Amino acid sequence: MKNFVSAFLIFFVSFFAFGQNQEISKIISLRKKNLKPIKDQIITSIEDQKNNLITISDGIWEAAETSLEEFKSSKLLIDYARANGFEVTENVADISTAFMATYGSGKPVIGILGEFDANAGISQKRQPTKEARVKGGAGHGCGHNLFGTASLGAAVAIKEQIEKGNLKGTVIFYGTPAEETIFAKVWMVREGVFDKLDVCMDWHPGDTTESGTQSSKALVDFRVSFNGSSSHASSDPWNGRSAVDAMELYTTGLNYYREHILPTSRIHYQFEAAGDVVNVVPDYAKIWTRLRGNSVEHVNVLYDRALDIAKAAAMMTGTTYETKLISGIYEILVNRTGAAIMQDNMETLGDISFSNDEVSYANTILKESGKPQIGLDGKLKPLMPTLPATGGSTDVGDVSQVVPVIRMSATVAAKDGPWHSWAVVACTGMSIGHKGMIYAAKALSMTMADLFKEPKLVEAVKEDYRKNKSPNKYVPRIDPGPPTL
Repeated sequence: MKNFVSAFLIFFVSFFAFGQNQEISKIISLRKKNLKPIKDQIITSIEDQKNNLITISDGIWEAAETSLEEFKSSKLLIDYARANGFEVTENVADISTAFMATYGSGKPVIGILGEFDANAGISQKRQPTKEARVKGGAGHGCGHNLFGTASLGAAVAIKEQIEKGNLKGTVIFYGTPAEETIFAKVWMVREGVFDKLDVCMDWHPGDTTESGTQSSKALVDFRVSFNGSSSHASSDPWNGRSAVDAMELYTTGLNYYREHILPTSRIHYQFEAAGDVVNVVPDYAKIWTRLRGNSVEHVNVLYDRALDIAKAAAMMTGTTYETKLISGIYEILVNRTGAAIMQDNMETLGDISFSNDEVSYANTILKESGKPQIGLDGKLKPLMPTLPATGGSTDVGDVSQVVPVIRMSATVAAKDGPWHSWAVVACTGMSIGHKGMIYAAKALSMTMADLFKEPKLVEAVKEDYRKNKSPNKYVPRIDPGPPTL
């Protein structure tokens, strides 16, 4: 049996590697021009920008502004875009910290996404042991200080090639705030700001370096509020109608429902209001609920059931209830053709090299976090098969429903360390994070150069998108008006 398993694994790996090579070979065959001179110039541009990019990313890291409050962070990026000759449009989709930076004219039109919001409550100093930089403050536990900065650096490198006449077309950098909470890209999609694009580029900081072939979970966020009537909790509780009782029955229903949902589904909730004092029957309660699934169609099933549970909880307690949609996001539509183009460029760059001191720094973080001390993984992964959704969700999914998106990740933090935590913040403001950021800027801009120079590649990416897109019409899951927290 052991020999059979070993033989099967060897066959699978060999077959997978053959398929990967075939995909990349197909992409290379579409190329008609030698782009090495242009890509060499792009790499030089990123190296020349390196100090500026580190200064910007560190400034965003230090500001650590949360969703819809990213005023200093967006200004750092806007100022750099303007200084490099981009035309900047602010207040995009009526969101004060969203913006677009455009350079060039005509086709193709290639966009690139940049995030810059921080996570609340995980402030951390630049050190491998846990200690808040600002007590109770926010921190970049998802590396968005690196995300937006690398993407803008890539856009600048492309702008320089357009300016020199080596490339023709339009590059647009999208400053996209509030990914961690209300998913501002959904509002931007609704307003049509991505409609002019032929292809959109995206990356995300991570603990591995790879081209993007994995989807994400769709989700819906909503609030349920229950309204009852107050009374003395001991003298006349029979005259009261407890909103907290209703909320507890609602969560009990959700928790029983967990047994009957798919293993890939997730139910999360957080109490936001639950009475103030113990001797009063509470007349108001509020809860934030998040439901996830591997597709928006499956999330719709979860959502309908959750609304029924809320209604039943109100009926059982003699209270009333209201639901308020916060937002919802779609799963990422994987583009394998784009992933193969990206993989080819990442193979040109190779692995990310980390120093012994950086590995030691990461291992101290892992030890402090109670994790195996396996350091940093800067090795480039092979082009992976299309994988089912991870545990996370992103509003990039909505962008991918309306335009082809090419994605990648680069190592910026300790391998298998806790994400959205101090452990990542400790890395994203120092050299480990900086190295991943510079690598991403190079890979993104090299891939964009392929798209600008080779119309057949753009068409191949579009055809992949058309082939895999759901036949159901995309409908943004948000209420009218601008986003609010």
